[in-house]
Amino acid sequence: MRTRVRGWRWRQNPLRRKSDMVEAWIALTVAALLCVGAPLVGAVTGLWAHGQAQSVAAAQRAQRHMVRAVVVGGAPEQLPSVEGGDRAHAYQTNVRWTVPGKGTKTAPARVPAGTRTGDVVDVWFDRQGRGVAPPPDAIAVWQHTVTVGLCGAAGAAAVVLVGHGVVRRVALRHRLAEWEQEWARTGPDWTRGRA
Repeated sequence: MRTRVRGWRWRQNPLRRKSDMVEAWIALTVAALLCVGAPLVGAVTGLWAHGQAQSVAAAQRAQRHMVRAVVVGGAPEQLPSVEGGDRAHAYQTNVRWTVPGKGTKTAPARVPAGTRTGDVVDVWFDRQGRGVAPPPDAIAVWQHTVTVGLCGAAGAAAVVLVGHGVVRRVALRHRLAEWEQEWARTGPDWTRGRA
């Protein structure tokens, strides 16, 4: 039968070694770091990523503009397919729109799949007139924030757990060395009667 005594590492007893106390304090520290430190790192990382993503989105909104254009080019003969799904890809074709006071312009731009000649679509262009992706919206910014925050928390937890594993291994070596010293001191008393 095996009984388990909770908190034995904290109590004074002759079997407790220094390494037992060190291991108990380290376990407490690891628990605190996992419960408080990792979420805190995740929150700080997420807030930093949110600020960065918002500034990137604002810069892209300042550099890009949206126009409502008419598709004048046709769809390519063969669109790439995605295996295992019905998702269709956007493709590049020519679109035409009217610029007030400057007449009509035509340029290549990415349009959603299924768009036909004559359809009106919203397309984005940069300052040089190249078709570009739209700037990130609020949902994309928050998705980036949550992803980076979760990765930051997971990374902090991984560092804590790896560090705990290393410290436990060192503590085990010290504990075995302490037991070896104790046995060297008490072992002869136990084996002398049998010799």
